Amino acid sequence: MYKERIELYKAFEQSRGSKVIVYVTGDRPGLETQIHPEVLDLLVSHLDIIGTVPKISLYLYTRGGHTLAAWSIANLIRQYCDEFEVIIPSKAHSAGTLLSLGASTIVMTKQATLGPIDPSVNTPLNPAVPGASPNIRVPVSVEAINGFFELAKKTGISSSSDLSTVLSTLAAHVHPLVLGEVYRTRSQIRMLGKRLLAQHMTENKKIEKILSFLCSESGSHDFTIYRQEAKNELGLNVETPSNELYEIIKRIYDDIANELQLTTPYNPDILLSGQNQVIYYLERALLESTNGGSHKYVNEGQLQKQTVGVPNDIPQEVIQDNRKYEGWKHEKLQIKFRH
Repeated sequence: MYKERIELYKAFEQSRGSKVIVYVTGDRPGLETQIHPEVLDLLVSHLDIIGTVPKISLYLYTRGGHTLAAWSIANLIRQYCDEFEVIIPSKAHSAGTLLSLGASTIVMTKQATLGPIDPSVNTPLNPAVPGASPNIRVPVSVEAINGFFELAKKTGISSSSDLSTVLSTLAAHVHPLVLGEVYRTRSQIRMLGKRLLAQHMTENKKIEKILSFLCSESGSHDFTIYRQEAKNELGLNVETPSNELYEIIKRIYDDIANELQLTTPYNPDILLSGQNQVIYYLERALLESTNGGSHKYVNEGQLQKQTVGVPNDIPQEVIQDNRKYEGWKHEKLQIKFRH
């Protein structure tokens, strides 16, 4: 719980000589959240309380999200400090990796992983999933499109007319506007990554090497990059935490993982536990700091079992989710003084 984590945050700040902000987008199966622009105003409230300081540490756990939101978070934090570092206890993938590129130092545990920053485009014009709801669309990977053209070239297709035929074939299956969005997104992600790295790196060759691997050479969006590879092969400024610092980082992570139930799939039947109805309160993401309190993204409502009659068929039992609230709530630690 937040009030128990406060002492860990203070110990972390003393160890690093910094002010810490914790941002976790939960990946509990069925209740996933991601980096989103809506967090920016909440982040400002924490940063205003912290004020302008020499160093800010962003404790980050995420599977990804909006690339421009990640870009904005990194640049926003830099407005409040001279030195910006990211602490990765476990996962900082996709947009989380992009955000981390804006940090002068990345502190990674043994189990911490970064990932490729090649995003997927998901629009109403994306290809439909056969047999699924019309609203469900296939995400189009930026690098999958690029890989399709690379495959065509390796099979001997090189002339302009042949490549035009390849493009026409692709456009028959993927809407041309989606292909245009893919091209725009691929260019944008490299631009954002380059600008973030250039804030603390001066070697263009080094920057291009990092971006080439993260944007295409990794081969798959699921590829994981551990601490040794991030430091020795990519050349990122990665720091190994001391045993004492690791203990603090791990205790913070374990407490948050327990509170958000990150490893427990969401199952309405288990919540009901044989009851006909139950009130629920589910925490899905959080943004915290020592003095700024805890912002938590939550779902609140009631689960209720109902029997639905189907003409000429056996009645079926369904679970109805009567959601009363979904959004951010703020909890500030109340400190009582004795007189």
